[in-house]
Amino acid sequence: MSWDHGAQNNPGLVKVVERVLAEAAPTAEMAAVDLGCGSGQLTLKLAPKVASVLAVDVSAAMIDLLEGNAAEAGVSNVSGRAASIESLDLAEASVDLIVSNYALHHLRDSDKRIVVERCARWLRPGGRLVIGDMMFGRGGDARDRVIIASKLSLMLRRGPAGWLRIAKNAGRYLLRFQERPVSMSTWVHFLEEAGLGRVVAVPVVNEAAVVRGERPG
Repeated sequence: MSWDHGAQNNPGLVKVVERVLAEAAPTAEMAAVDLGCGSGQLTLKLAPKVASVLAVDVSAAMIDLLEGNAAEAGVSNVSGRAASIESLDLAEASVDLIVSNYALHHLRDSDKRIVVERCARWLRPGGRLVIGDMMFGRGGDARDRVIIASKLSLMLRRGPAGWLRIAKNAGRYLLRFQERPVSMSTWVHFLEEAGLGRVVAVPVVNEAAVVRGERPG
């Protein structure tokens, strides 16, 4: 996950992690899951606040790195699992908190919806799902258009190097190759469609936002 490297030194990404933790409202008795954990930027901040964290990442190398980082930090309540988010299967009503940070934009939209539906089943009544990610679509709402215009303006001001970057990224954006972000309102819809309540969406910085929902009960 390219985002993972140096993320702890990026002020914007640090703010997203902090907001995910704030919306998660972790407590000492919670069993938590971190989807797309990388080397542990979110996991290692969450672990001291909960009973346990299952950290999931598609990369076995990232899980090894996470476990090494946990050991170095003296964190003993984290267990790593190398698995794709799409293939993960947990028992119904078995966890209290599910978090994910800058991972789900890699999934196809249909898989985003399925993952949210599964999370809703895995949560115990009153449990929370909190997702931090880049959240913008293709200009379908006002926030999308502001984000896109801001990115284009920034690149254009950089002259030829910026123009080249626009040309290189345009195809990836239009074809949704590797990165497939959707708007904040789409994430809200996914959570509500899965039956989660008290859904809240919060812009954080630039294109990043956090959405939160709770399993009724």
